[in-house]
Amino acid sequence: MAGRRTASYRTDHGRYTGRDSQTRAGRNMAGSSFYVYGSAVPKQEALPERRKEERPVWKQTSSQVKKNRNRALGINMAYAVFLSAAAVLAVFICVFYLRLQSDIVNSAETVTALQEELNVLTEENDTAYQAAEDSVDLEEVRRRAVNDLGMVYAAQGSVVEYESPAEDYVKQYNEIPESGILAKSGDADQ
Repeated sequence: MAGRRTASYRTDHGRYTGRDSQTRAGRNMAGSSFYVYGSAVPKQEALPERRKEERPVWKQTSSQVKKNRNRALGINMAYAVFLSAAAVLAVFICVFYLRLQSDIVNSAETVTALQEELNVLTEENDTAYQAAEDSVDLEEVRRRAVNDLGMVYAAQGSVVEYESPAEDYVKQYNEIPESGILAKSGDADQ
């Protein structure tokens, strides 16, 4: 049994098992048989014949063909100018974009700094306003106005309402008439 080898082979009709790499079509080189799984015995495979490759014969190319090849591979002047202009334009756009990005970042930082400064100033202003409001005693102001300066509260009928002819404020040069109307366009013409 030591001389017997097993191999594995798969065809369309069956399977053959074994270890011999030189086994073909049911028999190995030593002539011993092997077991085929399936109902058909595999056919012998014929090795394809090798073809001799023909080497191409190099012909001498004419100078005109060489010139045409060089012209096709080369870059003409118009194409070179176009490529240069496109490259310069691309670089210009990239630089412009980077400058805009830098401006946006700087603006955002400036806005943040100004907002912080506004918050500090608002807080200082609120603190100063509260301190000023707390320092003034309104009762003391009323007492000094009435006692020291002779001011009186408005009494019923001492307030005269009037209509302003055209502007938001009125400068009083004369006494306000009892009617409360300063001027009428019809009275000015008569």
